[in-house]
Amino acid sequence: MLLALAAVSGLGGGPARAAGEAEPGAGSPDRVALWPDGLAPGDKLLQEPMRLVERSADPALPDRYVTHVSEPWLVVYRPHRPNGTALLVIPGGGYQRVVLDKEGSALVPAFVEQGGVTLFVLRYRLPGEGRDDREAALADAQRALRLIRHRASEWGVDPRRVGTIGFSAGGHLAARLGNGFDQIVHPATDAIDGESARPDFQLLVYPVIDMAGPDAHPGSRDRLLGPHATPELQQRYSMQTQVRADTPPTFLLHAADDDAVPVGNSLMMFDRLRRAGVDAELHVFPHGGHGFGIRGTAGLTTAAWPRLALDWIAAQAVEAAP
Repeated sequence: MLLALAAVSGLGGGPARAAGEAEPGAGSPDRVALWPDGLAPGDKLLQEPMRLVERSADPALPDRYVTHVSEPWLVVYRPHRPNGTALLVIPGGGYQRVVLDKEGSALVPAFVEQGGVTLFVLRYRLPGEGRDDREAALADAQRALRLIRHRASEWGVDPRRVGTIGFSAGGHLAARLGNGFDQIVHPATDAIDGESARPDFQLLVYPVIDMAGPDAHPGSRDRLLGPHATPELQQRYSMQTQVRADTPPTFLLHAADDDAVPVGNSLMMFDRLRRAGVDAELHVFPHGGHGFGIRGTAGLTTAAWPRLALDWIAAQAVEAAP
């Protein structure tokens, strides 16, 4: 049985829920289905059932991932005193899995307990796995952002302060949302789909950005686009090429010694954002490698990143105020 990583109380002093425990069950206020009927419009159940795997031998430091998601959902982590800001958390996993803890529940102490941010961690559909739809993950991200905004008052959230944070391949998906929030990838189903899917701001942490050049992450590219993607397709899914003037303000974070997703991904994204006139902030730390999240920063200057991120998020609220 998984032990708690951190205890988080519900809004208004409700019963505590452990950040690293088993998934909240159906009907729990901390588990929110994305789509009214469970399945996205036009989708079908995968033949293989959902699989949740624990990789850690230390019950105090869970490291779970999930695959074969047919009915995507959010897990909500709520502070005692919400400050009005919400973050849609999009974990990584190379478009092969969705990690749940090191880029999800491990954010709770810094962002929820100390920062007062309400986190919504996304369990999204993956390409492949018997599903021939590379836009399924984007549809889930759009729907999640709209759902948070639509039900903002329920969670003590300001609908004008809903951002995203994406890690690795989840950073690619977050950038797809930031650049393609108005791209039509599923039919409207209800009033939720009438909300804007544009994040008010986005944080991209060691993100996969490029799909065409030497800095591309081959695993993410092949999983999303297939092993024989044309140069045109690779360019279309290279997020630096899709930046637009209304791409949300962006916080970029990378380690210079990342040998899985090279720092060039963040550098080229920052350059395109700057040239498009989008407010952007870039932090490159000398050490940290790939996938450090919160836990992998002990003894490194990289450990400063959650505080830098929270300060930057607070600054967005000030700049957006009338």
